[in-house]
Amino acid sequence: MKTILVLGAGQGGIVTARELSRHSGNEEDINLVKILVFEKEETNVYSPSLPWVMVGKSKQEEITERIHRLDASGLEVIKGEIENIDPKNIAVTVKGKQYKGDHMVVSLGVAQTDAFDLRKYGFNFFTLKGAQDFYTQLKKFAGGEIAILVSSLPFKSPAAPYEAAMLIEDYVGKNNLLKNTTVSLYTPEAGPMEFAGAEASQELRELLEKKGIKYYPNYELKIVSGNSLEFSNGEIYSYDLLAYTPKHLLPEVIKTSDLAGKSGWVDVDNKTLETKFSNVYAIGDITHVTAKNGSVLPKIGVFARQQAAVVAHNIDRKLANQKPDQTFVPEGKYFIEVGKGKASETGGRFSVTGKNDVKMKTPAQWGHFSKWWDEKSWFFKNF
Repeated sequence: MKTILVLGAGQGGIVTARELSRHSGNEEDINLVKILVFEKEETNVYSPSLPWVMVGKSKQEEITERIHRLDASGLEVIKGEIENIDPKNIAVTVKGKQYKGDHMVVSLGVAQTDAFDLRKYGFNFFTLKGAQDFYTQLKKFAGGEIAILVSSLPFKSPAAPYEAAMLIEDYVGKNNLLKNTTVSLYTPEAGPMEFAGAEASQELRELLEKKGIKYYPNYELKIVSGNSLEFSNGEIYSYDLLAYTPKHLLPEVIKTSDLAGKSGWVDVDNKTLETKFSNVYAIGDITHVTAKNGSVLPKIGVFARQQAAVVAHNIDRKLANQKPDQTFVPEGKYFIEVGKGKASETGGRFSVTGKNDVKMKTPAQWGHFSKWWDEKSWFFKNF
């Protein structure tokens, strides 16, 4: 019986495992393929909903599910920290035990660290606890300077800081704090979501301006002290409440393996997602996928899910002694919350030939509902 090792039970890993299970021919009493999913966390957090948690629009129980509920015919969850990855021999070690497979899909996601000791000063809203703790402070907030800080590049979910800023501005307005409150967003980016193209980036920037959110592009953090942020351009700004994105890194277990590439991430074939090791794939935020013009694909969940589906399909083809016939095309849509119960559908084709065809639609209530439905359907389909 063939064994497939799926490393990580985030969005990419879960879709990979589910797709493999769905097409494997496994039944309750008949297992033709063994699918092992390795995960250190007890729960899956639907991270696109974390900005809602920041303003009290979602609660923990609505955006989380226990990992053990992934278990199915031929699919087993191995809990624990991965201690070693041996891509040459398609093997991983957990709690001192080695597991070997015929195929491996690495979907461990980024490691997060707080550059500049930011945890002492603010809240990492890319974690559930950070988003919850921010909301706890926001409820007590009586007015002043609220800062949303992008601490370093690259970072996953590149729309998240902009969603957070607009949702916070909406919360501030509803609680009659606008007269004595300023919401500001500081980022090293030259513009919001530049990867989406000039038109979509400008439209998002105009949305921020219409809401009175102060936007500071090309602001690279240099020092954090007390209640002030100092940037490399010499500018210093004070704040009363701070939310920030963490520094994103390659997980240590990959960094010390032969999977780490010259890019600082895992280098893969842009179409098949296969690494330099045969039958070993990497998907999601840890990968380095480039367009023909050399631009790097952004770290977006919708791409991780698409990559997972392609890899799972091609592994199934290989298991059936057939030639893989699908390739990854980075296209799709996602929804950007703008407040007032509205969201903008943003999507299209991203940087396949070096030219983006991405559009940002006018914010609408159906967009907000669509994002809410994406969250609900994620748990319904996978757990």
